This record gives sequence, C-alpha cells and structure tokens, in this order.
Amino acid sequence: MLDRTLQPTLSPITKINFVEPTIIPINEFSKLYWMKEVLDETMRIELHFNAGSIRSLEKIAGSVNNLLFSGTKTKTSIQINEELDSLGAFIDQELGQEVAIVSLYCLRKNAEAAIDIVLDAIHNVTFNEQEVSDNIREKKQQFLISSEKVSILARREFQKQLFANSPNYARQIELKDYDAITIAGLKNFHKEYYLNGLLKVVLVGNMEQSFVNHFHEKLIPFAIQAKPEYEKQFINNKGTFHIEKADALQTAIRIGMPLFNKSHSDFIDFQILQTILGDYFGSRLMSNIREDKGYTYGIGSGLSEANLTGYFIIATEVGKEFVSSTLHEIKVEIERLQNELVSEDELNLVKNYVLGQLLKHADGPNAMMDLFMAVQLQGKGFEFYDSLIRRVNIITSKDLINVANKYLSWDNLTIITAGSSN
Repeated sequence: MLDRTLQPTLSPITKINFVEPTIIPINEFSKLYWMKEVLDETMRIELHFNAGSIRSLEKIAGSVNNLLFSGTKTKTSIQINEELDSLGAFIDQELGQEVAIVSLYCLRKNAEAAIDIVLDAIHNVTFNEQEVSDNIREKKQQFLISSEKVSILARREFQKQLFANSPNYARQIELKDYDAITIAGLKNFHKEYYLNGLLKVVLVGNMEQSFVNHFHEKLIPFAIQAKPEYEKQFINNKGTFHIEKADALQTAIRIGMPLFNKSHSDFIDFQILQTILGDYFGSRLMSNIREDKGYTYGIGSGLSEANLTGYFIIATEVGKEFVSSTLHEIKVEIERLQNELVSEDELNLVKNYVLGQLLKHADGPNAMMDLFMAVQLQGKGFEFYDSLIRRVNIITSKDLINVANKYLSWDNLTIITAGSSN
C-alpha cells in the first residue's frame, strides 16, 4: 500500500523514451507522418499546405483558408458541416505566414467517411458568390473590431518593422484590401497553393495499414511538386516605433529582433537564457514588472521559429502611465543577464523547469507527435531533444552571460508601443 507520509523520490531527467512516427513519402517533396501508438479510439489528421500569408500578393490567403468549406457544386457549407457533425467530427483551420493547416478530429471508426468529406470540400470548393460576399463582410467587421485593440496594432506594426527587408513576411492586410478580393483571385490561389501545395500530413491514430495506404493514395494529387522557398534572414528596423490609439487606457509593448531557429548551434543556450528572462511565471520580467512594480498582469518572452530562421520577442500590456518605466525595467533585466552571473539556485530552478516542461510535452501520442513536428521543420528528429537534455544539465552561468552578451543588445531591438501618448 502506498505510504503517503513519504515524499516521492526525485530523479534527474537524463533520458526520455521518445516514440518515432512512421514516415511515408507522398512524393519527393511531401510526406505523411503517422503516429500509431494511440490507446484510445480518437484520430487526428493535419493537412499542411504551402498557403501561408507570404504566398499572397493580393492578401487573400486568409479568405481562401476561411472559405475552404464554403461549399461545392453538390453541397452547401451547411451540408458539409452537418455531415461532419453526424460523424462526431470537427475541423480546425489555421493560417500562418509560411503554412496553412486544416485539422480533422474524429473517432477512428468514422475516419474514412470524415476524410472523404474534408478532401472533397477542399478539392471542389466553388467559392460561391454569396459565401464570398458574406465572408468579406464578416472579415471587414472583425478587422474594424480588432483594430481597436492595442495588442493587434502592436503585433501588426511589430511584423512590419521586424521583417523590414521582406515585403512578403512584413505584409499586413488593410481594410481596403477586402474590397479588392475577386472570386477569380481566390480560385487561382486555391489552385496553386491547395490543389498543388500539400507539404506534409500528420496522422495520429491506431489505424490499420490498409487504411493508411488508402489515405496515402488520396493525398498524392494534392502533393506539392517543388521545394518551396522561404526567407533565410530577416533584417529589422531598429529603434522605437509608436502607434497612436487615442483614449486607450493600456499600451501594448512588443520588443524583439531577428534571431535563429533550432538549426543554430546557440539555440538551446539562448532558449535557457530567455526562459530566465521571461518564459515562465517566475521569470525575471514577471518578478520585476508584475510582482514588484505592478505595471502589468503579465509579461513574457519567447522564441518564434520559421523554416529557415526565427526571432525573439517580449510582449506585454501596461497602463499608459507606466510605459517608460516598463521599458526601463526590461532594459535593466537584459543588462543584468549581460553583467551578472545567474545564481546556482536560479539556474537549477530553470533547468528543472525546462526539463519538466519537455517531459510534460512528451506525455501521450499527440504531444509526442507535436514534439517531433517541431524539430522536423528544421530537418531534425528526436535526437535534438537528447541534445537539449544533455546541454541543460551541463550549461553554466558563465555560458549564459556569454550568450547574453553575444545576442541581447538593446540597440539591436525593434521596440513597438501602441496606445495613447497623452
């Protein structure tokens, strides 16, 4: 019998038993990733298309993504949704800069029927004039509402200044762009980037091999026919930029700079450093700016990755009277990392947090697949996490002060504020 008066034994994390997915080529440029080790009856499918916002000079990537299930010649959008509902299935759509994702969730017994509905809807969407008109009207209303939020204004301006050398990545849709959308433009984008743009497919489910083989055959016509191109390096506009929003009580702050992704040799060291700075609840930014000063409800930092590069970001919202003080304290915390060794207690705390989060994110087949896909983007496998565990266990405060001085220069940062200057 378990003796609950005894504290459980603590053991250091030195190894995680990762489960590799099966990788099945669809063609030379597209692959299916299958995680079979699922103990329940659920199934998840993700279709990744080369249809992100960087592919859309006419700024219509979002509209095409929204309208994928708007109806075919034989089915209305209502009929498509009712058919999926009857199977207990649901879909989710996501649009990023480099990729558009359609996700399907259902019970595996209904997988084949649900997949047929989804692929038919995507392949045969007609972009009905009424559906397009309704979607544009809805998106314009959403744009007007979101433009009242300082967080949205700051995010949009941050992308413009962070990706200053890349019009494709810096591109932001404006209200007038919705009036320029045409059905012909939607159809052309759909044909090029969906019907011929399937980059990869994620399948998580304990499916029979015969099902996977049949599913694989259905994917072949959608597969991309050439390796897509991505930006290799971002060059930001450095300095401070303000977006005025009269009468706003809060000011949104975004601070960052172009950096790198997991393919860089310093990625793990910088990840640990920025965790100390702002990537967990006990971080220095949270302790200083939230707990001590009371300027904000929350502040955080993070590394965002793209196919060939990445960037570092700090984000928060504060009362408009605290903007200058908040920026000062952020700079103070960055300079502390450059000039003062992190204590052993704090470093050990963050090491345990980073490894604990990794262990948590490896819990279950869906989480395991997400971990794999996060490194597959840079052509890596689970060996990356073995390297991360080893590095976390041996990294020192001197290593961190070196990486802070190498990359965290205040003069190299893009600083965005959005709110009232009065």
